[in-house]
Amino acid sequence: MQRGRVFPVFVTAVLLAAVEEPGYGAARRESVALTVYNQNFALVKDVRVLDLTNGVSEVRVDDVAASIDPTSVHFAALDHPDAVAVLEQNYKYDLADADRLLTRYLDHPVKVTLNEKGGEKEGTLLSQSGSDLVLKTGTGASIVSRAQVRDVVLGEVPGGLAAKPALVWQLASERHGAERVELSYLTDNITWHAEYVAVVNAKDDGLTLNGWVSLDNRSGASYENAKLKLVAGDVHRVTAMDGVVLQEEAIGIATLSANAQFQERGFFEYHLYALERPATVADRETKQLALFPSASTPARKTYTYDATQNASKVAIRMEFENSKKNGLGMALPAGKVRVYKEDVDKALEFVGEDQIDHTPRDEKLRLFLGDAFDVVAERKQTAEKQLSSRTREQSYSVELRNHKDTGVQVQVVEHLYGDWTITERSHDFAKKDARTAEFSVNVPASGSVTVTYTVRTKY
Repeated sequence: MQRGRVFPVFVTAVLLAAVEEPGYGAARRESVALTVYNQNFALVKDVRVLDLTNGVSEVRVDDVAASIDPTSVHFAALDHPDAVAVLEQNYKYDLADADRLLTRYLDHPVKVTLNEKGGEKEGTLLSQSGSDLVLKTGTGASIVSRAQVRDVVLGEVPGGLAAKPALVWQLASERHGAERVELSYLTDNITWHAEYVAVVNAKDDGLTLNGWVSLDNRSGASYENAKLKLVAGDVHRVTAMDGVVLQEEAIGIATLSANAQFQERGFFEYHLYALERPATVADRETKQLALFPSASTPARKTYTYDATQNASKVAIRMEFENSKKNGLGMALPAGKVRVYKEDVDKALEFVGEDQIDHTPRDEKLRLFLGDAFDVVAERKQTAEKQLSSRTREQSYSVELRNHKDTGVQVQVVEHLYGDWTITERSHDFAKKDARTAEFSVNVPASGSVTVTYTVRTKY
């Protein structure tokens, strides 16, 4: 059942004023640094200026992430670390939303205004769970559907509720005046991933690669003019039994930042990407930033037939090396690569996509883009002999048919088991590992070639 509004705007304003707790010292933000990991969490380092008094005082910071891990909070005085001591730290998250407020208002008088000229009801609030409000009135009890409720007017607002999540410290200071402090903590529900766009040239022997970073912030806080770093790698974290559930709600999309550029460097056993300029990461926003300038690199298109993957289809891949000599050379974080090619009318057309893992420099990338239309394969077992109780011999043929106007080279991958030896063959092969033989076969334009081989296997 649809739930109605449970308290009006003017009551909300009163509530927010009422839950503000006076007596806390100011905490002006000087700078913020944000290190985002590609595992849905981030490290926030927030530098504040506090107005301290000599003796014991309390300081409150309201604009922290709603998804903060309060056990990860660290507080450090920067200017006079020996003169400021933390006596107590509290995380206040009993927020003053409608449900929490009504729960705290049980056994108190309320006035309920109904929709569509339904009038008003007054009484003591007995229950507000589920889809109904239960009121005790002078004549008994009244059950009011929340779908019929327009406003609920309360009397005195109960204390102890917070307008938004807050951290509160009790500090002992030996000095009076401004003090710079750093507040650091981990927060969930903020992550990033890489995306790439590759454009293949007309001869299929090179491509241009662009990299983008998509940053998704659902942490419940905004970070203005933040010093932004991204960490790629598999960082181990101990997870609690009760995980954080992301709300399925709409979020904003930030404008692409085409001039952004990251500096990449190794960090521990991971890779770190530091943005060269400050960036604002707003709450409930997806921001896209350029990872590196457009880079051109040699590449080659390959054709592979592997019957264990597809009985008749020949797979197409684009291969290139992530090396400096080839125009790349940055450690590439995991992400999706979308590949395009320019048609004769100069329009880019989509030709496939693949997902890459974290790829160090000087490693080869192979992008699976789809199956060839004009190159097909047909595999058959042509003979089998049992030579002994533990030895048998099998023969196979693989016919490759090329309907293109140009010749192609097809890699035929055969998976073999046991102690195997190829005794007869029509083409040379490479033993890739203990269970794989690979034939490189040139197939002429509008022609066909048949690969045959016999394998003797001992078990």
